[in-house]
Amino acid sequence: MLIRPYQASDWRRICVVHDAARKFELAASGLADAFFTLEETGEAEGLFEATLLVAEIDSEVVGFAGFTEDEVTWLYVDPARYRQGIGRALVEAVLRGSGKPLSLDVLAGNAAALALYQSAGFKIVETISGKLAGNERFAATAHVLHNSNSLLGKSIAGQD
Repeated sequence: MLIRPYQASDWRRICVVHDAARKFELAASGLADAFFTLEETGEAEGLFEATLLVAEIDSEVVGFAGFTEDEVTWLYVDPARYRQGIGRALVEAVLRGSGKPLSLDVLAGNAAALALYQSAGFKIVETISGKLAGNERFAATAHVLHNSNSLLGKSIAGQD
């Protein structure tokens, strides 16, 4: 697996990855009807304001992550590739790339994502309710997590 910076030629594939994975994320949180494609929401949700990394296997983009100076803003893996360490590799790359403490939001009900981030040292600091980012017609609850980035440079053990 190769983790590398996003390139414009990755656009179509990250749309496919996002759209498939976002459906799982929203369904787990009871928000399946809130789905919009990455093409519909990416720019407005600040996709290109983040540092973007992609995970590639056999020349195919199978996941991507985005982060800013203080926040993990995107992390999606192709559902056909779940439980293969791709999410873990992206989290580790984000932590190395940031070098700073980070925060992130996980929708309540998304147990797989919560477990991944907690195994990487993120801790829930609060749970908030409000409008769903990307589709404000829906109410949502999310856990706000924070990581001191004390695991920087270490291997992160645990399950994806």
